[in-house]
Amino acid sequence: MSSLVVGVADCQVSNDCEGTLVTYALGSCIAIAIHDAAAGVGGLLHFMLPESAIDPVKAQANPYMFADSGVPLLFRTAYKHGADKRRLTVRLAGGAQVMDDKGVFNIGKRNYLAVRKILWKAGVLVHGEAVGGETSRTVRLEVGTGRFWLRTAGQPEQEMPVARANWKGATDGLLRNDRG
Repeated sequence: MSSLVVGVADCQVSNDCEGTLVTYALGSCIAIAIHDAAAGVGGLLHFMLPESAIDPVKAQANPYMFADSGVPLLFRTAYKHGADKRRLTVRLAGGAQVMDDKGVFNIGKRNYLAVRKILWKAGVLVHGEAVGGETSRTVRLEVGTGRFWLRTAGQPEQEMPVARANWKGATDGLLRNDRG
């Protein structure tokens, strides 16, 4: 079994059915995991900040640093590997308030609101999430099975099952399934 580590401001997409995508120590950052069981494709993004307008130069150099540039790129890359938007399961983790005791910056909360807004506008459902709080998390996605594992600091690893999603939202093309 191969393991691909997704660093901070990084993304990996794989169709290796024996592969695992993992990211460590999510604090205020958010990990978004996507999986298409039929295509055998999984992707994991670890973004740091909500909006690329904060630093356009950094966003140009590393779009995975920001929700608004990294999330669409994650989806487009998964589509290139054969994933289909209608079949994707999506799970979120992170967004904790770990270094901002007084809530001055609220980066975790802002990251969470940004990713939810992006997904909502694109009509993408979230099938599970573990966000907020004050502790860091580590997550891993098994590409072949779609199983998503979560470890909160000081706790044993637990599987996050896919929750049934029942909302159908609008689409705006940000996460379109363009194959042409």
